[in-house]
Amino acid sequence: MKYANNILETIGNTPLIKLNKLTGEVPCLVLAKYETFNPGNSVKDRMALQMVEDAEASGVLKPGGTIIEGTSGNTGMGLALAAVIKGYKMICVISDKQSKEKVDILKAVGSQVHVCPTDVAPEDPRSYYSTAKRLAKEIPNSWYVNQYDNPSNCKAHFLSTGPEIWEQTEGKVTHFVVGVGTGGTISGVGSYLKMKNPNVKVWGIDTYGSVFKKYHETGIFDENEIYPYVTEGIGEDILPKNVRFEIIDGFTKVTDKDAAVYTQRLAKEEGMFLGNSAGAAIKGLLQLKAHFNEDDVVVVLFHDHGSRYVGKMFNDDWMRKMGYLED
Repeated sequence: MKYANNILETIGNTPLIKLNKLTGEVPCLVLAKYETFNPGNSVKDRMALQMVEDAEASGVLKPGGTIIEGTSGNTGMGLALAAVIKGYKMICVISDKQSKEKVDILKAVGSQVHVCPTDVAPEDPRSYYSTAKRLAKEIPNSWYVNQYDNPSNCKAHFLSTGPEIWEQTEGKVTHFVVGVGTGGTISGVGSYLKMKNPNVKVWGIDTYGSVFKKYHETGIFDENEIYPYVTEGIGEDILPKNVRFEIIDGFTKVTDKDAAVYTQRLAKEEGMFLGNSAGAAIKGLLQLKAHFNEDDVVVVLFHDHGSRYVGKMFNDDWMRKMGYLED
């Protein structure tokens, strides 16, 4: 008999799927690393489990403890699944720009959820970064995950996602394209692929309102680049330690409108019901088409599932209200 001993054993080994309609103007083969096949419906399941297991091994996460994390939703889901199986309590601290579905899903798997304002500085005590740190100090036997700076985040993708892409493409991958938030996925996968072939190009998808692109190009952390944006799961107003800029060949920025519109288009034209960052990733890839030739194999990673966005990017009333959709 073939079966998994628990839900955590089903993480990883996600498929590569060819894109057909949206990439007609791109001269090469484009393959999607389709991470919604993970049990928590996102790529974050990989690093969540890795961070928990490494914390257990080092002794910072003790039996019966409480896991605390600031999250845009998906890391919280992965951590929550690990907490359920391993017997921990879970507290997720989330910003109020995230979809209602994300909050409801986290509660559905037993997490306590604190919602914090988005439009405050990271060091503001009301921010979700600060709130998560404060709760970790106040609650006995708790562990603050800190996915932004936790090296196990990057490690998970070096050990699993990167090797999967290399094997699935038989080493033919030439470009890796992915939205950048905590930096773990792009840095872990990028490090592995460049170790196997230094000529592989690694491109990050950024959003307007985030500091990544300008910092990568100039080395300047420009606070004027920071302002509120709608796109979920990518971009930052801080520089996480997991973003290894030396691994990344370049960034392209995608507008909130384009990210939302292309999230819908992926569902309606490719049958790929995905999250907001996937819309940003595919639009960013199209913006980069001049960098590809007919012999290239481009892998774009899609982070999460469309079920988290049915009240936003998949709601035409919301899209019209935002000015993203015209009758």
